[in-house]
Amino acid sequence: MAWSDEQGWLSSLLGPSPLAIVLTLALVLSVPLFLHLVIYRSTSATSLPTFLLIGPSGSGKTSLLTLFERGKCATTHISQAPLAVEVSLPITTTTASSRYRSVNDPSLQVHKRFLLVDTPGHGKLRYHALESIVKPQNLKGIIFLVDAANISTGSDGHGGEGLREAAKYLHDVLLQLQKRSSNSKTSRAPKEMPVLIATNKLDLFTALPAALVKIALESEITKVRSSRAKGLLDSGIGMNDVEEERDWLGDGGDGAFGFSQMEEVNVPIAVIGGNVMGADHADVVQWWDWIGGNL
Repeated sequence: MAWSDEQGWLSSLLGPSPLAIVLTLALVLSVPLFLHLVIYRSTSATSLPTFLLIGPSGSGKTSLLTLFERGKCATTHISQAPLAVEVSLPITTTTASSRYRSVNDPSLQVHKRFLLVDTPGHGKLRYHALESIVKPQNLKGIIFLVDAANISTGSDGHGGEGLREAAKYLHDVLLQLQKRSSNSKTSRAPKEMPVLIATNKLDLFTALPAALVKIALESEITKVRSSRAKGLLDSGIGMNDVEEERDWLGDGGDGAFGFSQMEEVNVPIAVIGGNVMGADHADVVQWWDWIGGNL
């Protein structure tokens, strides 16, 4: 059938025939629909920025989760599995990405949503949090919640059980973050991963101020680090081997550990006090501001 043949199939498709019009409309309408259904919907579930909520049991993580999600605390129980909820920042909180946006921008609220992932604080279930650090999905920051009323040192200078438990957990979390740099196969610095140490329950008489919680945790982490290094040495591993195993948190040597040392591996740490159970939620405003500053 020749090109000039008016009955040819190619001529029919290219000509102003009803078939050509129908096929063209179907193609024009189906392609955008396909892209929307297949590409957009497949990525929308994981496109929100995520913050990881971790800390020892009893620190108030689930209460903070419900407060951020619903605007009020709810009756909670010990978490057995991770729980992710979608949260929106208060209108009064400005995100770093929307700092220069107009207040009348209709897309502003879209950029203020994030996922908050609560993880179990029990020692046997903390692998959930550590796995989330090793394999992050759009992770923007980590909130380590501690009970400021349960962080204390005795008259002999030794930390209580609550302090030791929090320091051990925090040590493991920071060490996992440090390994991002030491295990990297390139010379590029790892992506910045900010950490907020949120000292909860500041309304209680026995609670330590945030500044003292910081000092107590740094001191106790120093002891944890030394204790674990000593355990490796007692097992027959030399100090050089300890360093090669990359299990030494912070700067090498026998000096004291400080949170500022983590800045070398792009892990800035802030210690901010608050109270989840506050009457007017004013006691968590600074935590909201920290989250907004990292969105």
